[in-house]
Amino acid sequence: MSMISYFLSDYNYSPMNTSLIFDVKRYAINDGPGIRITIFLKGCPLSCKWCHNPESISSNIQKLYNNSKCIGCEQCANACEQDACTLTPNGIVTDPELCVLCGKCAEVCPTKATEMSGEEMTVGHIMKLIKKETLLMDQSEGGVTFSGGEPLLHHEFLNEILDECIKEEIHTCIDTTGFTKKDILLKVASKANYFLYDLKHMDSDIHKEFTGVPNEKILENLKALAEIGTKMNIRIPLIKGVNDDDTNIHKSAKFISELDGESKKVNILPYHSIAIKKYEKLGQYYNPGTMDVPDEIRLQQVLNIFEEYGISAIVGG
Repeated sequence: MSMISYFLSDYNYSPMNTSLIFDVKRYAINDGPGIRITIFLKGCPLSCKWCHNPESISSNIQKLYNNSKCIGCEQCANACEQDACTLTPNGIVTDPELCVLCGKCAEVCPTKATEMSGEEMTVGHIMKLIKKETLLMDQSEGGVTFSGGEPLLHHEFLNEILDECIKEEIHTCIDTTGFTKKDILLKVASKANYFLYDLKHMDSDIHKEFTGVPNEKILENLKALAEIGTKMNIRIPLIKGVNDDDTNIHKSAKFISELDGESKKVNILPYHSIAIKKYEKLGQYYNPGTMDVPDEIRLQQVLNIFEEYGISAIVGG
């Protein structure tokens, strides 16, 4: 049984719009105001080279395998009706041509060496999860954050669940790349209370090189949110060798300082490579290339540049 199913096992589900969820994080303190529950929706139009949730990129269910946890018991191979799992000297190997991603191998794995990423859930399922956290939300002035992947890929599902949260007076936050149609963004913004908005690079060509998409739509959508007075934090993943140069930081700070409305909160999120194990579980190779961790001196220099533009930026959050 997955973690998500465990939390929901004592409820009857209502047949509503569904979406693919790959994680649920309780007691989240960096995903918006207060203490929150964060729902991670699977699928993203970007493929950032530094992505710390690589399992979030694909819109399909995926199988993860951690060889270091495998004890070679072969329960997965015995449970697989397609004979897709084979024990080798290098651990369990799954034949992608035979595997139908049914998840039976993960269900019987005693050490969780094999896991499935992605579970179909209804709006009703998720509302049950959220309501279990309302006491903590109320005490901390928190709420629920919808993250990903890119939650706006699931905008119909998202709008439906935002309507339910409005009925329950639950504070909602959207963690987004901003890469979507403006009408989709504004409809969601009319219902959500808060946004966490990523700003990765001001140069469109460099943005496309490292994320797979240009940035014009992202910048225009950020302007559109500011114009309607959306409450938000702008989050900048700071990566040495990608976007930490003075030119990009000055352009970023200038752009943010010229947005409509009150001064925006900016979070600087230093690059890290702790997701390497996730890539290995997916059978993918992680190549950092020129990417590296910015040092403390550079972080302070970046904060100083934002301060020049009247922006109070902080590291983390």
